[in-house]
Formats: sequence, C-alpha cells, structure tokens
Amino acid sequence: MAADPDVTDPDVTDPAVTAPSVREPSAATRAPVWALTAAVIAVVAAALVGLAMLGGQSLPERNGPPVEELAVERTVLAAGVIELTIRNTGPDPVQIAQVFINDAFVDVAGGTDPIDRLDAATVRLDYPWLAGQPYLISLLTSTGVVIEHEIPAAVATPSPGGVLGLMALLGTYVGIIPVALGMLVLPVLRRVSSTVVRVLLALTVGLLAYLALDGGLEALELGGRSSGAFGGAALVVLGAVLAFLALTAIDRVLRRRRHRAQAGGATGLPLAVMIAVGIGLHNLGEGLAIGSAYAVGELALGAFLVVGFALHNTTEGIAIVAPLSAQRPSLIQLGGLGLLAGAPAILGAMLGAAVNNNELSAFLLGVGVGAIAQVIVQIAPALRDASGQKLNPATIGGIAAGVLIMYLTGLLVTA
Repeated sequence: MAADPDVTDPDVTDPAVTAPSVREPSAATRAPVWALTAAVIAVVAAALVGLAMLGGQSLPERNGPPVEELAVERTVLAAGVIELTIRNTGPDPVQIAQVFINDAFVDVAGGTDPIDRLDAATVRLDYPWLAGQPYLISLLTSTGVVIEHEIPAAVATPSPGGVLGLMALLGTYVGIIPVALGMLVLPVLRRVSSTVVRVLLALTVGLLAYLALDGGLEALELGGRSSGAFGGAALVVLGAVLAFLALTAIDRVLRRRRHRAQAGGATGLPLAVMIAVGIGLHNLGEGLAIGSAYAVGELALGAFLVVGFALHNTTEGIAIVAPLSAQRPSLIQLGGLGLLAGAPAILGAMLGAAVNNNELSAFLLGVGVGAIAQVIVQIAPALRDASGQKLNPATIGGIAAGVLIMYLTGLLVTA
C-alpha cells in the first residue's frame, strides 16, 4: 500500500521546520578583537590607577623610624681616591651625612642629597689607601644608621681600555681561532669513522654540561651577595630562561630557512652563511659568560669557559664548511664565514666585562648558562648511532671524559 502523503514520517525531520532559527551576530555587530582587548586593558589600568591613588590614602601611616638600606654595587680605587656606587634598596629615601674609613673621618663628595628608592649615587672619598690593605667603610646616614662596606684587600681598578683589550683577545681565542681550526680539520674528519666524530661531540657535551653546572652555582652565589633590589638570585633563572628561549626561537627560524633553501635547491655558500649566522648568535651569549666571569674576578671560571667553548667552537667550524664540501670557496669567503660565526664572541666578552654590579654579573652568567644548555640541545641529535641511540658506550664514555677533564682542570687552576 502506498504511503499517505499527508502523514509525516516521524523518522524524517525537516531542518527548515523543526530546527529553531538561531540568529548569528552579523559582522557589523561583532566588535573587533583589538577593540575588545583595548577595552579590557583600559578597564584594568583604570582600576589599578584608582587603587594606587585611593588605596594608599585609606591605609594608616606607618609607625616607627624610616627603613634605610644601601647596597654598594661598584668600588673603584684610584690614586688617593675611593669611589663607591651605591643604590637605595629600601623603601625610604636615604641621605648620607658622614663617611668613615677604619674609624677615621674622610672628606666625601656626592651622595649628600636624598637618594630615592632604587636610585643610585656615586660617592667619592679622598683617602690615601695602600695596596693590599683591608678597609672598612662606614656610611652614616642622616638618621644615625651605619651601613658598612668592606674592602678585603685594596687593589687599583684597571683602566677600561686594558680590560676591553683583554676581552677582545679572549673573544678571539674563544670565537675566531677555534672556528677557523674547525674549518681546517674537515678534510681529516671526512676520513675517520662516524664513531670518532660522535665521541668528539660527546666529549664537548660533557665539557659544557660541567660548565653549565659550575657557572650556574657561581651565578647563584653572586645573586645571593647582591642587594636583591632587582631580584637577586632570581635574575640567574631569568637570564638562563630568556637566553635559552631566545636562542631556541632564533634556531628554529634559521632552521626553517635552511630547509626551504635546501628544498629550493640552494646549497653551498648561502647555506653556509645561514649556519654561520646562527652560530654567531650562540657565540654572543658565550662571550657574555666569559666577560662577566672575568669582570667579577672569577679567573678559574673564566678559564673553564675559555677551554670549554673553544673546544665546542672547533666543532662549529666543521658545521659551517660542511655545505661547501662540493665547492672550492675562496680564502676570503672562508675568512668571512669564520668572522661571522666567531667575532660575536668578542662583542659579548666586552659587554660582559662592562658590568658593574653583582646582579648584572649574575644575570649575564645566567645568560651564559642558558646559551650552554641550548648548545647542548643542538649537539645532542648528532650523538645518535646507526640504531638511533644517543647514549651508547662510546658517547657515555665521551661525556664522562669531558666532565672529568673539566673537574681536573678546576683543581689545577686557582681563582
């Protein structure tokens, strides 16, 4: 029997009849995302400003004397003069009334005006200090609070020109020369087995891992000795994380460009330039770590960094010339690639040596630790053998040897 056309099948639904019509907001009525974001930011900012202006007035006045705290960030000793760079790390302004050195009153210039919170001032003391002698400097504030700063052994501060020249030399040792050496040994490495290359890279990983640990501990100690006005030891973590993330992001961008260049048939010199740029950015962070280590007087740590980074940068030279294996580049092109990858270490060492307080030194050492960690991440894939394992007896032995070498070197080097 034919179905009655007047009877509706309950299993068949007509969306035009049964579904309720939901009205979508038109494009004209929807507010742009940027407008909503701006409105939210404006409301939050207005609320915070109102809280800052009205909230403080509703609280009672603080009882007790002013809280005065000063931190000496830099000490410069010249002939007959001691200069102190001090920073107010407390909540209240501080005014220096008198200064004593070893309980003797001295003439002072600077710092006599009130120093507001987190502001800095330079205090110049006329005093005929003697090399090698200890001195205790007592800063007497206008309210009678005494803040002391100790100089264990007075030593004339070296001129900036001499320090920058030394940093340029160290940057050359760490950046340019090792990269050039790595570019020279490429023909030899082509003739050895892949196992030897992996062991060499594992040795580098061990060296840098020890450096990261030793540098991180030193940075945390510096941060603990700082005033704490800008975070203290937290700056170490901040510097390491920012350096690692920034270098990782740069590496990803350059890696995508290299893949596109290879997909498009680009080989040889353009690809080598991209690799050299990425390595140069790494060497900038390495130079910062070296310069900051020498700036704070940690000569043993600086020697560690020089040795470890020099060994690592030798392998970087191999990575630069690898795309040029089928070509014969000129000496000028090879020299330009070496400078592009190694010269940033000189700039980084100079910047690192220019720091003038423990907090900046700790931050820059943290940057160096982050750079080391990122370099280890880059080297790790090259440790895989034919079966895809990174940690096999050969690479484990190379890593352990690198750690032991740096430990034994530390026993022979005095700070």
